Amino acid sequence: MKLPAPLEAVVEALQKLPGVGSKSAQRMALHLLKEGPQAMEHLGELLSQAARKVGFCQTCGSFTDRPMCLVCEDPQRDSGVLVVVAEASNVMTFERSGHFRGRYHVLGGLVSPLRGVGPDSLKIRELLKRLEDGKIREIVLATNPTLDGEATASWLARILEPVGLKITRIGLGLPIGSDLEYADDLTLDRALEGRRPL
Repeated sequence: MKLPAPLEAVVEALQKLPGVGSKSAQRMALHLLKEGPQAMEHLGELLSQAARKVGFCQTCGSFTDRPMCLVCEDPQRDSGVLVVVAEASNVMTFERSGHFRGRYHVLGGLVSPLRGVGPDSLKIRELLKRLEDGKIREIVLATNPTLDGEATASWLARILEPVGLKITRIGLGLPIGSDLEYADDLTLDRALEGRRPL
């Protein structure tokens, strides 16, 4: 049976979310429909509010609803250790573990020549600017252990070497080809503890 066009449009939109296939998207849409118009309107309003209010921290690039995120505003964080990640969602993964007490820098992606993403597309200049005040003593490169993640980490290590800081890479607690967003807390903690110089 074919769904009405407006409902089919909802299913197609939900399918664009990571990890949501056609059957899951259809179940979600039908559940919302079953809950009534108020449920769909409420979800729509929440999504609209998030789109208007949530942006990126002007310092690190993580998600925030203010100019600076809570991590960058926290004076108790160690401003000497900077974890460099590809995406803002990776910051949430590290924060979920609750063990890292330093600061972050979000690149906004990975170097990927096949996708046409070069170093100029990433927030490298912003990273170099953050190093100018001399407070940072270690940079932990925490890109995903994929081909693009490894290439980005290697490229960054070469660029940062002349700065004279300690540059480390997260340890092998994460399997090659995995994604930081799906790492459990213990694996992430071990990866941080096992970081190594590049």
